Amino acid sequence: MMSAFDFEEGGRMYTCRVEGPHPKRPQAWWWFDVSGDGHRYAPFQAASGDTQESVRSRIVAYYTEHITRRSLPGMARPHWTRRAQASAPTPQAPAPTSE
Repeated sequence: MMSAFDFEEGGRMYTCRVEGPHPKRPQAWWWFDVSGDGHRYAPFQAASGDTQESVRSRIVAYYTEHITRRSLPGMARPHWTRRAQASAPTPQAPAPTSE
């Protein structure tokens, strides 16, 4: 398994490492931190054929997509209880009968 490594891309410093299995997660995963971002990410499982270059390109692609999605404006959607009400057909009053 590869050891941890750091790299710089686009003005950001990435710190990458594999965290091995434990009881809650039986597989080894790649984790990374990015300078200026308070979160850490685990975008994919570690594989036997991983190289620094393959991991680096996958991490940069993942993080670029992540910050692109994060920068998009939020989509205004009604609360789930209101969606059901909005899609329900409006009840019709019975037709008047002539007597």
